[in-house]
Amino acid sequence: MQETLKRYFLIGLGWLFVILGAIGAVLPLLPTTPFLILALACFGKSSPRFHKMLLDNKWFGPPLAQWEQSKTIRRNIKRRVFVLIIATFGMSIWILSGRIELQLMLVSFCLILLTFVWRLKESESS
Repeated sequence: MQETLKRYFLIGLGWLFVILGAIGAVLPLLPTTPFLILALACFGKSSPRFHKMLLDNKWFGPPLAQWEQSKTIRRNIKRRVFVLIIATFGMSIWILSGRIELQLMLVSFCLILLTFVWRLKESESS
């Protein structure tokens, strides 16, 4: 009984992370990749079918498979992430011109996120 509850909890959590990752693909403040990595981990412990579904996804599957195998990402993906973070946060900061406290908060979040991405290991075959 407890194993079944744990399994359903992890499946639910995995789907929550997939939804947050999908929202993060459009909203600048929500990161997509960490949520999908968390979803992959939840599905890996609870549902081989959903785990395979994420790995077979044509957009997110290859980077997630690489992360799962070697805990690395390709350099070109890292560069794209940097550009996307800077562009989306830059646009948000520009939209909030005149609201210095919100702009400073966004700059802080941006720097934290850029630091996190910068520290990710790159694959040898970048």
